Formats: sequence, structure tokens, C-alpha cells
Amino acid sequence: MSKIPITKRGEALLQDELKELKQVRRPKVIQAIADAREHGDLKENAEYHAAREEQGFIEGRIQDIEGKLGNAQVIDISKLSPSSKVVFGTTVVLMELESEQETQYKIVGDDEADLKSGLISYGSPVAKAMIGKEEGDIVGVQAPGGVREYEIMSVEYV
Repeated sequence: MSKIPITKRGEALLQDELKELKQVRRPKVIQAIADAREHGDLKENAEYHAAREEQGFIEGRIQDIEGKLGNAQVIDISKLSPSSKVVFGTTVVLMELESEQETQYKIVGDDEADLKSGLISYGSPVAKAMIGKEEGDIVGVQAPGGVREYEIMSVEYV
């Protein structure tokens, strides 16, 4: 299986979530199951069924995170030589040519993407259009209303 790019921040967030699941939530749900078993008949015990469902979710999420971390290629943008070229992990300021509105995006892994925070996945149409380009280049992005053109105003390696 090929490696999936992730930033140092993204790796830390996944590690923190994994730690929380294993050290806090898993023991709590195990205790909740034990407490519910003490109440007797498990067929009609809503607390038991809810705790078992929660346990299934937690164990599934733990496996998911461990799989992602196992296949992750952590990219530390601060260790790359800064240039005007857009690569994974860079922060890019774009200007939409028609409206002259500027937008800033940081290109991150799929799990880190949060458009409201300006974090876009490397697999998004905007990121795909920008990767490999340089400051001053014009990129076209297919949008529902047609192709929108943007100029890459700046590229930051932060």
C-alpha cells in the first residue's frame, strides 16, 4: 500500500486522539459494560447495549487511526528548502481573477482538512491545480459554475 502524506500537526492530532481512546474512553466503556452486567438480564438492558455499541465504535476508530498512522508519510514542511513552488504542506495565498478576492489555504492530508480553517486536502481540486505551480502562476479550477481562475500570490513554508 502506498504511503499517505500527513503533516506533523496531523500526526500529532491522530496520536492525541489515539491516546485518548486507549487510555480514557476504552477503560470507561469497559467499566460501563461491567456495571451494566451487574444489573442482570442483558437482553433488556439498554445501558449494556449502549455501552457495547460505544465499545464497537471506539475499537473501530482505534483500528482506523492505527492504520492511518501505519501508512502515513509524515512531511515536516519546516525541513524543506523554501521556494516559490507549491508543495504538500505549504500555505498559499490565491487571488480569484474575476472578483480579485484573496483566499489563503494550507495543503494538508485528508484527515486534517477543514475548509473553515483554511486547511484543504491535497486531493481537492484546488490543491491539485496548485501543486507544482509557483508564485505568479495562473491556475484553473473546475467549479460547478465553470472554470475559475486564480493567481498564486504567495507560497509560504510554515
